[in-house]
Amino acid sequence: MRATYRVLAGLISIGVLVQAMAIAVAWFTALKDVDGGLVIDKNYDGNWGHSLHGIVGSMIIPLLAILLLIVSFFAKVDGGVKWALYVFGLVALQIAFAFAAFAAPVIGALHGANALALLAVAGMAARRAAGAPATAAAPSTEATA
Repeated sequence: MRATYRVLAGLISIGVLVQAMAIAVAWFTALKDVDGGLVIDKNYDGNWGHSLHGIVGSMIIPLLAILLLIVSFFAKVDGGVKWALYVFGLVALQIAFAFAAFAAPVIGALHGANALALLAVAGMAARRAAGAPATAAAPSTEATA
């Protein structure tokens, strides 16, 4: 279960990187299209980058976060439940920021900053799972006679 915990946390980190790449491709593609004569108005549905960003951010990463939280109860990672809760909370906050940013675009800055926090926290969760199990006793430093 520790390996599953580590993989799930790592996949969330990778998902955040995919999100950053997808939204960058989306908007650079949109800018290129505008330079080519495309008009972006209320009927513009985005491009494949926007779609990928939406799918990964609203479906895949939340699913991974829920799975990480469930696995955390069985993985015997020191502080594993706490770190999984941090990840879950940041994912929930990320989704809230995304929806709020449509009404108040300045909140998009918080969406971006929170993504960096999620990347760091998911990475820390994965790193914690690479250590010794929470139930393992510390090695004795006393010499036996």
